[in-house]
Amino acid sequence: MLALEEKIKKEGKVLPGGILKVGSFLNQQIDISFLMEMGREISRLYENCGVTRIFTIESSGIAIAVAAATYMNVPVVFARKNKSNNIANDVYTSRVSSFTHGNTYDAVVSREYIKADDTVLIIDDFLARGSALVGLIDMVKQSGAKIAGAAIAIEKGFQGGGDNIRRTGIRIESLALIENMTDNEIIFKR
Repeated sequence: MLALEEKIKKEGKVLPGGILKVGSFLNQQIDISFLMEMGREISRLYENCGVTRIFTIESSGIAIAVAAATYMNVPVVFARKNKSNNIANDVYTSRVSSFTHGNTYDAVVSREYIKADDTVLIIDDFLARGSALVGLIDMVKQSGAKIAGAAIAIEKGFQGGGDNIRRTGIRIESLALIENMTDNEIIFKR
């Protein structure tokens, strides 16, 4: 998505340790009009896949998932990063390591929200090493549901997570795929 690449070049900031900060339009502050464009594009990419449910992980993936769900007219389900008292014990769970936050947690989602007869589209804001996406895929597989694929806003291709997951046969569509980034330059793969 050329518009996303241009927005990253204009507003994104490369931080030490391979972190890309896009808080001005995607994470802390959300450009709603632009977010809806992203949702429309994700809907277009997966329009003929029979998606019945969108699945993401809290918190930054939720806005993108809601934008796509608006066009696909399906519900959004999100995994929590910690089990809370309002989630029953009947859950799907998967261990996830966060590249950005440098921690590991058990992602959980109630079994009542993803069923074996669903076709699930997984959405997330970033794909780096792939731990969050692998965790989401694992939970969908636990449910017995079909995976339509994964839609990612920004993939850092140089970190290998996307390639590793694609080798398993999962379709991944990234709206912006970064081939390399330094303090001064972000190079996108076309």
